This record gives sequence, structure tokens and C-alpha cells, in this order.
Amino acid sequence: MKIAVEGCMHGDLDNVYATLIHLQEVEKIKIDLLICCGDFQAVRNEKDLQSLNVPSKYRSMNSFWKYYSGEKAAPCPTIFIGGNHEASNYLWELYYGGWAAPQIFFLGFAGVVKFGNVRIGGLSGIYKAHHYYSGHYEKMPYNEQDIRSIYHVREYDVHKLMQVQEPIDIFLSHDWPLGITDHGNLKGLLHKKPFFEQEILEGTLGSRAAADLMAKLRPSYWFSAHLHCKFSALVQHGENGPVTKFLALDKCLPGRKFLQILEIESEVGPYDLHYDEEWLAITKKFNPIFPRTRMRAIFSDAKLDIEECRQFVRNKLQMRGSKPFGFVRTAPCHNPSQSVANNFPSGHCRNPQTEALLQLLELQYCLDTSAELEEPSQSPGSLLSRGSFDYDKEDIPIEDVEDVDELKETDDAET
Repeated sequence: MKIAVEGCMHGDLDNVYATLIHLQEVEKIKIDLLICCGDFQAVRNEKDLQSLNVPSKYRSMNSFWKYYSGEKAAPCPTIFIGGNHEASNYLWELYYGGWAAPQIFFLGFAGVVKFGNVRIGGLSGIYKAHHYYSGHYEKMPYNEQDIRSIYHVREYDVHKLMQVQEPIDIFLSHDWPLGITDHGNLKGLLHKKPFFEQEILEGTLGSRAAADLMAKLRPSYWFSAHLHCKFSALVQHGENGPVTKFLALDKCLPGRKFLQILEIESEVGPYDLHYDEEWLAITKKFNPIFPRTRMRAIFSDAKLDIEECRQFVRNKLQMRGSKPFGFVRTAPCHNPSQSVANNFPSGHCRNPQTEALLQLLELQYCLDTSAELEEPSQSPGSLLSRGSFDYDKEDIPIEDVEDVDELKETDDAET
């Protein structure tokens, strides 16, 4: 299986996909999957743009909306995680993962899926210690604080990933695991990014949660982005344990190292995306304690037996099949030929993919403030038959948006 790995997308799908198509033609290869390590910026319309955490001078529709509307199609399946520059209102709809656009799958705030027989896990957001033990308390419409805190990694999501027992082939995080610089060419990194030195000396460059996950999961590959440079490392787990191959990549700009093609051992294709049985069992076990306030999740209150959850999920997937529920548009798409209208709903939108998955698992919907325990009144399939929004096929020019070092570091100033 040939997998393309890309660093920070920053909404520039057009150029990344054009690069992939060019590589396929020049190298005479077929790329089976594109993986993006965050800052994807799934901006569908002007409302999403208002929820996008970037300085106002960098706020631009870019090109995701074309793939959301159907005007353009992704040339290969794409899996992405969230970073710290996202339209979080849309990603929150797909907290458990789902199709953000046809052929473009969001892995969720935390998640594991299978592509063919390759098992891919990921953690969205970045690590900030002062929010780590909080619940997911942010609510729409986001204020200036919520728009930044919502993408901060939470203990609840990390704890779920720490329950994974079966081998992970590929894991994704936006920020680097803490201490990863000890396992690669540190001198070369500091030559490119000398301002990293102080954080490395202080032991603060990277995510402590990601480091804990790497030590527990020991994946074959770990991919990251965030710091807008290429860096590779080999992490040996124990004296005779497995090795994790780590790679961080840049963002899509001319002359930058933002893309890498890897060949991963796998079964023969064609390949499809599937739910992961173990991950859905973990989701079922811990969803009853989903923390929607600032209070820390109480994991001892998760009383469901994991083996019973596993058997429940297995039976469900045997009856229904394991492919994710299909993509549904839940918001109007940007139309560059029309003036901007500010009549978008201000609250949370329930995505039919999320509702269908939770009904399949017989779980309560808890992503909005009005969530109450409800008896399923509709089949999961019927939730996906709701009408979607019309769109007009219009093109807009794509501009290069920012100097990457300037943008990175609106977040580093957070306290």
C-alpha cells in the first residue's frame, strides 16, 4: 500500500492534491491513501470561517469548500486529524469521526479505523497542561476563549486511546511527542529552527500525552506536523522491543518538505475504510461518562464490561457491515458569486453520521446542551436520508496565505 503523508494542510487541498496527481504521473505509481496531520481547516462557509482559529489577516475560505460541495473530488481517500488551526464547529459535529466531505474522513477528536488491514489511530488537537484534565465544556457559539481551548487535548480522549490493546500500524498527532527530539538529528533540527532550543532544554517542546501514547501503543509509524519542518526519528521501545519510525512534515508551500510517500506492508487492494471493532467497544464503554463540563472525567464510573462491549459491537458490525455511515452535508456551502449572508444558525448542528453511529452503538447523544437520554426512534440508515443543501459550482483563486513561522506562533503565546 502506498501512503502519502502530508504535514499541515491549512486548507490548501487544491495544491496538495495537484502535487499528488503530478507525483503519480511522474513516478508511474498509484497512491492509495493520503494522511494529513492536522490544521486541515475544513471550512465550508463563512460561519465556519468565524470559528477558524487563526489571526484575522489569515482568514480565508481556501479550497476545502469545493470538495465539501462536490464541485471537486479528492483523487484518493484522505484521512485527517485536527490541529490547532481548525473550524472546530464542524469538527465537533464529527467528534467520533466521520466523512467531512466525500472521500475525506476525519478521524475524530480521538479514533482508530482500518484502511484495508492497516490500522490507523490518531489524536486531534495540541497539548496544553492547563486544560488537559478538563471536560469538553465548550459550547456553541464559541467565545474568544472557547475557540482556542476546544482544540486542547483532553485526558478523556487520551485515556480511551490508552485502552487500545491490539497493534497499531500508524498513529497521528498534530504536535510532536515530548522528547522525540532525543531520537533524531537534534543538531540538524536546531540549525533550521534555533528558537526550539530553549523549549527542548526545558522539556516543554511537544506533547506529554502523545509521548505517553507512543510508549503504550508502540505503533510502527508515527506522523506529526505543527512545527512546520521535517524531522525524523527512530524510537526503540525497551532493549529488545519494537521500533517506531517517527516523521514530522512541513506545510504545503513551494520548496518546503510537506509530503512523503511511504510503502506500507498490507494485504492486496483495493482498499476500503472500516470502523475498528476494538475502538467502537472502547467508545461504548466510556461514552456514558463523557465529560461536558469543566469537571474531570471519573473513569471508575465507566461500569460496562469491555468484553461485553466488544461482543456487542461485533454482533452489530456483522449485521450492518463495518463501513462508516455515508457523508451528509449539514450546512450551506460557500458561494463566491453571492454576497456573504450572516443568517447561519448559531448553535450546534447534529450530524446524521454521528447520530447514526451512536444509535448503532445504542449510546446517548451528548455533544450538545440539550442532550437527554432518548429511546432510538429512527434506524441509523433513516438518519442519513435527510436532504442536503444545494450548491453552485463556482471557482475561487487560491492564494498562499502565510509565513508559517509567524502563524505557528500565535498558539505558543497561550498561557
